[in-house]
Amino acid sequence: MRLQYSTLDVFTDKPFGGNPLAVFCDQPELPQALMQQIAREFNLSETVFIVPARDARALRRLRIFTPGGELPFAGHPTIGTAHFLVESGIAAGVGAPSEFSLELEVGLVRIQVTPRESGPPFIQLTAARLPERGPPAPAAADLARLLSVEPDDLASTGEVAESWSCGVPFLFVPVRDRAALARARPDTGAWSRVLRNAGTSKTFVFCRDPELPGSHVRARMFAPEIGVPEDPATGSAAAALAGYLARRESIETGTCRWIVEQGFEMGRPSLLHVEADKSAGKVTAVRVGGTAVRMSEGTLFVEHR
Repeated sequence: MRLQYSTLDVFTDKPFGGNPLAVFCDQPELPQALMQQIAREFNLSETVFIVPARDARALRRLRIFTPGGELPFAGHPTIGTAHFLVESGIAAGVGAPSEFSLELEVGLVRIQVTPRESGPPFIQLTAARLPERGPPAPAAADLARLLSVEPDDLASTGEVAESWSCGVPFLFVPVRDRAALARARPDTGAWSRVLRNAGTSKTFVFCRDPELPGSHVRARMFAPEIGVPEDPATGSAAAALAGYLARRESIETGTCRWIVEQGFEMGRPSLLHVEADKSAGKVTAVRVGGTAVRMSEGTLFVEHR
């Protein structure tokens, strides 16, 4: 069997930046085990299989795999797949704003496409689920050990580690500055023990010390237990981060906006545009947006009976 695929760099408008993604579009239905094998073969943070939607309101359904397992929701695959669908003519959006929905395991995800005067269109998703708080975080000393940093490297401005989820949970760990963030290294020997009761093995480390003018947050994401030692751009984490950040904003009603830098330490600079709508102090919607560029097309040869 020959399977056609494309690769894209997501959350960037330049080749060789952002988070790489492989997309298989409208292929014959494949067993889950085979899709997992293909994801391990590509060994990217995620590989997407675009299949017919079960919900008539959705343009397509997405199956999203890391090298270690399937995810119910992920941001960079959703943004990258939406770009692929627009560029391929399957979805509207070339030359004029458009909207459509994609079906993920967490539910329908609304996509908004905004063309730009030059470069790829800006694509924004609305999370199917609102951010939810998770279990308490491990002790600060354990977090420092987990990330191979000193306890003093953790943020001391009143921000504390918390678990949040928009369908995929992450442990958010604030650190003091960009230098502390750059020093972070996962201690894989301590990973399972420290995170045993945290509700997630995925850790999003961030600081309020970005590099670029106009940015608000600098971040790194480590998930070694699902085959992602470090992720260049994590849209599902950015959506959940909106819950963490929004509850600390003084605005009671309105829209909060942040630009998150990620992947810079990996040489894969990524920019994630995050928004949270608030009403009477509560988050009512979360959006994550960015751009993508198509990098390659190819054929994968597999045996399938």
